[in-house]
Amino acid sequence: MKTPAKASILLVEDEENLQEALKLNLELEEYEVTTADTGTAALKAVKQEYFDLIILDIMLPEMDGLTVCENIRMQNNDVPILFLSARNSSADRVLGLKKGGDDYITKPFNLEELLLRVDKLIIKNKRLRSKDSNLSQYRFGNCMIDFSAQECIGKDGNKYELSKKEAMLLKLLIEYRGEVVTREKILQVVWGYNVYPTTRTIDNFILNFRKYFEEDSRHPRHFHSVRGVGYKFTD
Repeated sequence: MKTPAKASILLVEDEENLQEALKLNLELEEYEVTTADTGTAALKAVKQEYFDLIILDIMLPEMDGLTVCENIRMQNNDVPILFLSARNSSADRVLGLKKGGDDYITKPFNLEELLLRVDKLIIKNKRLRSKDSNLSQYRFGNCMIDFSAQECIGKDGNKYELSKKEAMLLKLLIEYRGEVVTREKILQVVWGYNVYPTTRTIDNFILNFRKYFEEDSRHPRHFHSVRGVGYKFTD
């Protein structure tokens, strides 16, 4: 039986020998690795799949790594990004972090140090994503959600059964109450790595929640759609 990968990584590096060596070493650490050798290919991969981390070379053909990073952040995607660069001045490091990078390592680098940084970024990201993972019940107004039993009491006092995906989406929105949860994060947490429901599917879930919990579903107080970005729950 195949051991599940620890995490999925997008490795963006145009130097063939380095790309192969890094891919091999990351796979030996049980990461699932997707490669890209241009900035354009990297952006295409990010649109098609969720990654736990992107290792991004700055000097790339077609579009440099800084521009790739800016584009990813403009999509409200908060995936951790570790820059690789031959430039090692403090100004270059600061620029990389300003553009949205989470870490910066210069070539030539120590492989063990790179693997440690990769591990730390992924662990930190997973902790942030599972903020309130021990939440078992939640009450707001006259409503109550029981996540473990997969049921809720709606605004009318009636009990409703929830599907597993409904319970997971409710939990995610409530863990991030008051914040917009991006569509990318919902896809990764609720549907998993490589399954892509349409935006309409998520919208239908939100419509169901409004039926259960909103006094006036046309003017929702709790479950909000933020056009082009994601969804938000407020008490």
